[in-house]
Amino acid sequence: MSKVFEPSDSLILNDIMRYRRDVRGNRFIDKALLDETLEQILDAALLAPSVGYSQPWKFVVIQDESIKQQVFDSFCEETKHASTLFSGKKEQDYQQLKLEGIIEAPINIAVFYQPSQKPVLGQTSMAEMGKFSVVCAIQNMWLMARALNVGIGWVSIIDPQKVKEAVNAPQTSELIGYLCVGYVSEFLAEPELKQTGWNKQKHKQDIVFKNKF
Repeated sequence: MSKVFEPSDSLILNDIMRYRRDVRGNRFIDKALLDETLEQILDAALLAPSVGYSQPWKFVVIQDESIKQQVFDSFCEETKHASTLFSGKKEQDYQQLKLEGIIEAPINIAVFYQPSQKPVLGQTSMAEMGKFSVVCAIQNMWLMARALNVGIGWVSIIDPQKVKEAVNAPQTSELIGYLCVGYVSEFLAEPELKQTGWNKQKHKQDIVFKNKF
């Protein structure tokens, strides 16, 4: 018999989604993550939907400080370049933002897409569906972590090739996400980039259409 959920369950799920946050390094605290807690987060990833039930994901759990330092060095290089892409107040704001927690977080997780060598059901017309499946796995991790009061920060200002080299990933693998994981001092009431005014929240009526744009 299939599981039937109660209305109260949807309210809990809504709260988990609403209060999920992208955590920066200035929020992580010096508290070890239990192995069982980490396993719960990884198990949540494995429950994600995947195109053709291909499960095209690979996860590298990183605690080695030298590997974390290599990734952090890549972040520093890439953020210098990224800052030049903004101008005026945006450039000043960019310089003030704390955009990662690579060193501060006790655990980093590199999430890879591993393409199949054979045709995948449902992926023959849209090749990106395999990568989208991996993103679903990351979202599952993020939500489970928040339900466990654990923070996750997704770092995208890094050179994927340098991360691959740092963790000895196969050349056929593609980095999709680099996550910083750990307990935090607080979860902000609103997304940090919303609070700082980097961007405004979009309204549903401006992004949801019926039948046509």
